[in-house]
Amino acid sequence: MDRRAPVFHTLGCRLNAYETEAMKELSANAGLGDTVVVNTCAVTAEAVRKARQEIRKLRRENPDATLIVTGCAAQTEPQTFARMTEVDRVIGNTEKMQPQTWRNLAGANFIGATEKVQVDDIMSVTETAGHLIDGFGTRSRAYVQVQNGCDHRCTFCIIPYGRGNSRSVPAGVVVDQIKRLVERGYNEVVLTGVDLTSWGADLPAAPRLGDLVMRILKLVPDLPRLRISSIDSIEVDPNLMQAIATENRLMPHLHLSLQHGDDLILKRMKRRHLRDDAIRFCEEARRLRPEMTFGADIIAGFPTESEAHFENSLRLIDDCGLTWLHVFPYSPREGTPAARMPAVDGRDVKARAARLRAAGATRVEAHLSAQIGQAHQVLMESPRMGRTEQFAEVAFTSDQPESRIVTATIKGKSGNQLLA
Repeated sequence: MDRRAPVFHTLGCRLNAYETEAMKELSANAGLGDTVVVNTCAVTAEAVRKARQEIRKLRRENPDATLIVTGCAAQTEPQTFARMTEVDRVIGNTEKMQPQTWRNLAGANFIGATEKVQVDDIMSVTETAGHLIDGFGTRSRAYVQVQNGCDHRCTFCIIPYGRGNSRSVPAGVVVDQIKRLVERGYNEVVLTGVDLTSWGADLPAAPRLGDLVMRILKLVPDLPRLRISSIDSIEVDPNLMQAIATENRLMPHLHLSLQHGDDLILKRMKRRHLRDDAIRFCEEARRLRPEMTFGADIIAGFPTESEAHFENSLRLIDDCGLTWLHVFPYSPREGTPAARMPAVDGRDVKARAARLRAAGATRVEAHLSAQIGQAHQVLMESPRMGRTEQFAEVAFTSDQPESRIVTATIKGKSGNQLLA
């Protein structure tokens, strides 16, 4: 292994991927080598199991390297990984963003010089490290972290204990980052965070996400496309709705953290919206922007979920007009209130998740069929693949200029791709 080329493996969300890019820079600046770093996810018990599996595999493939585990699973259950003989160091989510951590790891007396576990109290962190890099992604699309952590305590979720409380990157820092990305030729920027719609609550004057979006679009006029990632629809502010209605450079694609379609289950989840709130938001957003397309997270088999409760989730797909579904079979996370609630039979959980996915596939089919004959502005991610404004993949029969936005008429579809 190259002494100057640590190997990174990222599990989980876009924010983890963003932070991996920052760690690459930090480790390179520190001169770290002969190292494998696993950036873990803790969103489900299955995610933690996969992390352990990946660590064992990487140790077999890299028997002489130093193996470091970090990320949300390392933060929430450090001893799980410290007990693994394959692991040399466990680093917390705060520590992984600190240059000194990587300088210490690269020091001549690294082995045995520090404690195996370096994981501090994430709840004491008051700043985010979003300034460390200008973004990452393909040559066409960059992801910019504007927020980290979460102040809410949904009963199924372990993430606040891995990410800490909500904290925001100041708007001026975000705008400057995006200006630099546009100067480097990026045609689309995606704003990311753990709880994106809470952006600004900890900043002076408590601005809202809509204020940030409007400021970016005003101060970076050369940015062709701005996209926002997963949001909590109940927290959407008036300025964001105004941006949806009036700003064509804000992409007509929103991914919603809905989680369920039944009011009783939503209350047991400790969500802040009810079923009708979600439906009302989707109707209003689509009224303001008719081409608006929605994705959503939905959990199948949450504790106490009856067949009637589940049917409400199934109907929500049509009632909200959802297209891109992320379906999660409920997985208990130790330490969360939901883990102590009466569980649904595992076979029912699996079957309900399959029914949700089938309903989602039907919605994708309908969306793609409706695009045939339509003209789209497609951002090219590779010479023969790009994405529409609503994030549908488009396959081309001839090479297009990579990272450019091209106008294309949709001729057909194949699987989950449009054809142009």
